[in-house]
Amino acid sequence: MAMIKKTLIAALMAAFSCASLSAHAALFGDDEARRAILDVRTKVDALQQSKAESTAVLELANQNEQLKQEIARLRGQIEVLSNEVANAQQRQKDFYVDLDNRLRKLEPQIVAVDGQEASVELSEQRMYDNALALFKAGDYKKSGTAFADFIQRYPQSAYAPSAQYWIGNAYYAQRDYRNAITAQQALLKKYPANPKAADAMLNIASSYTELKDRTAAKKALESLVAQYPNTPAAQTAKERLANFK
Repeated sequence: MAMIKKTLIAALMAAFSCASLSAHAALFGDDEARRAILDVRTKVDALQQSKAESTAVLELANQNEQLKQEIARLRGQIEVLSNEVANAQQRQKDFYVDLDNRLRKLEPQIVAVDGQEASVELSEQRMYDNALALFKAGDYKKSGTAFADFIQRYPQSAYAPSAQYWIGNAYYAQRDYRNAITAQQALLKKYPANPKAADAMLNIASSYTELKDRTAAKKALESLVAQYPNTPAAQTAKERLANFK
């Protein structure tokens, strides 16, 4: 009987030991599975994180490339604008230079008139030159009118004595000797010291000669020699006076 009890007790203890080992084995398998699952999850998370980082890096690379293209485009625009600004500045500079030159041309110029320096406006010079051009072209009537208009517009001009002289010559060229005399006498009265005064007096003498007034012609020649002895006109007057003897 005692023997049977010992056998039952041994069997129960063996069964209990087997159950504990099975439970322990089962417990050990679950921990390994959990660790494996956790490891897989960690790797998945790492892959997802890596993928996200790769995507972010790719996006940054794309953005960087877009920025480079935009910078290149802006640089091109800046270069174009810089060229346009430079061209505009050059045009503005040229404009001001041209304007300054034009204004300078409109300003009075210092010219030599009858051996003296004088300030002459551009319009004044142009009007005188046009009148003289008419005389040289043989249009004496228009020339005389142009010179008269010049004196009326610029009575104080340094060219006024010359204009008066050419009026007398224009009348003489048209054989209007009396008006030629009157015009040259006006020059002698107003500008007796002018270099053209001697030539004006010689023109008066020639006009009297054409009018067959030898007495007046001789008197004019004698006055010329007396008043302007050192002029070419006076030398001509002396030669003419020799014919009156």
